[in-house]
Amino acid sequence: MYKHFFKRAIDIIASGSGLLLLSPLLLVVTLWLHFANKGAGAFFFQERPGKNARIFKIYKFKSMTDARDADGNLLPNEQRITKAGKFIRNTSIDELPQLWNVLKGDMSIIGPRPLPIRYLELYSNEQAKRHDVRPGISGWAQVNGRNNISWARKFELDVYYVKNLSLLLDVKIIFLTIKKVFMKEDINSGNNTVGSIGFNGNN
Repeated sequence: MYKHFFKRAIDIIASGSGLLLLSPLLLVVTLWLHFANKGAGAFFFQERPGKNARIFKIYKFKSMTDARDADGNLLPNEQRITKAGKFIRNTSIDELPQLWNVLKGDMSIIGPRPLPIRYLELYSNEQAKRHDVRPGISGWAQVNGRNNISWARKFELDVYYVKNLSLLLDVKIIFLTIKKVFMKEDINSGNNTVGSIGFNGNN
């Protein structure tokens, strides 16, 4: 009952309330990044696979400029990330726009993190079970190592979550996520392709 009804109901209430209560912060951060990113915009959009591998567009605050070299190629991530970008990553504020994805039904508050589409063909049948549920803003793998564990271990944790999904497990993940954010544990350095509670790339 929780998996098929109450979880979605909680997501709608939590994301809607979050967007309303955090709207002043979201506005301030949007304006801040508009100037800090030097015309690159305040938001980052990218297509990701969701439940049943259905493709959706994920939203994040943009933490990098679009600075390029003389040949028109994007500069390395570490040269494009701004001070504002480092701050929103370290505090996980960059993930807040995903509350809109949750409200829309693309994502859940808790679930396996949605990874780039290019990984879809690489999953084993067992690993692909991570797509049996909606992806989440935070998940079991993120509170059990984030960037400090192997990809194989992350997928094991994702599948464990899918097989053991419950209200108790979701509540546990929420509290562990809050703890990690405030303790700044396993914070993304900005040099990985996928990391943080979310992901990097050209955001």
